[in-house]
Amino acid sequence: MRNTSRPVKLRRSVLYVPADNERALAKSHNLDADCLIYDLEDAVAPEAKAQARENLRKHFADHPHARAERAIRINALSTEFGTEDLMCARACQPDAIVLPKVNMSRDILELSDALDEMDTPEDLQIFAMIETAKGILNIGDIADVSDASGGRLSCFIVGLNDLITETQINAEHARQHAHSWLMQILLAARAGTIDVIDSVYNDYRDTDGFNSECFSAVEMGFDGKSLIHPSQIQATNLAFMPNESELIEADAIVSAFRLPENQTKGVISLNGKMVERLHLVQAEALLAKAAIARASLGH
Repeated sequence: MRNTSRPVKLRRSVLYVPADNERALAKSHNLDADCLIYDLEDAVAPEAKAQARENLRKHFADHPHARAERAIRINALSTEFGTEDLMCARACQPDAIVLPKVNMSRDILELSDALDEMDTPEDLQIFAMIETAKGILNIGDIADVSDASGGRLSCFIVGLNDLITETQINAEHARQHAHSWLMQILLAARAGTIDVIDSVYNDYRDTDGFNSECFSAVEMGFDGKSLIHPSQIQATNLAFMPNESELIEADAIVSAFRLPENQTKGVISLNGKMVERLHLVQAEALLAKAAIARASLGH
């Protein structure tokens, strides 16, 4: 069940934007992605990281407000780039910090403590990249720190490419072999009331393969998909939109629980089915996401 104290966020399409690419930065402001991750980590070579940080400072200064949720992926704090990345991110004032290669709960808590020491606003969130074998083995403990981190931890992002490299599974059939890992991450996310974003699809020209993987992610229960190219945004937004029958059912559940005779009930019967209050929470979240999506069409 979703933590109702945390605002519902639309995170269908989550696009990586290399911070060293000024052209990509300039274009990102007008894209229809729900979330933009400005990348200082894997997408940026070591010798280009200083310039990438300057690019980000300028971009956020030129665009202090944006329709999309904006996050910055820093290098791990244990690396030589981590501290400067974090200082840059703090100055840019994004909506979230993306922490790569999270192995254990301590990684989240250390970042949360660092943000507190920098007097960072309480609503600055942490997105955790789950892309190592150790991260999957510790995924339950990582999810448990959502409250311990002051509520900052709000999203898991799967990094399947790194997992493939580390585990040496067959890349061509990686989704098949890694299915149990993906569901383990998703299960922990739901237990911790955390959003969870599926991994990237590497061949952005393969639209059929991409669409198939998108709908698979929807069926598995992911909130969205991370992307490497703007051409993938529209298809992703459509795939992760609730369909009309789902919205009708959600509206019926909300309406039924609003009836005076049902307002104090934990379970009701609706169209021959048993409906609990957990279904009400899910229905309200679904309708809220649909409303946000409709509103974004007129931005």
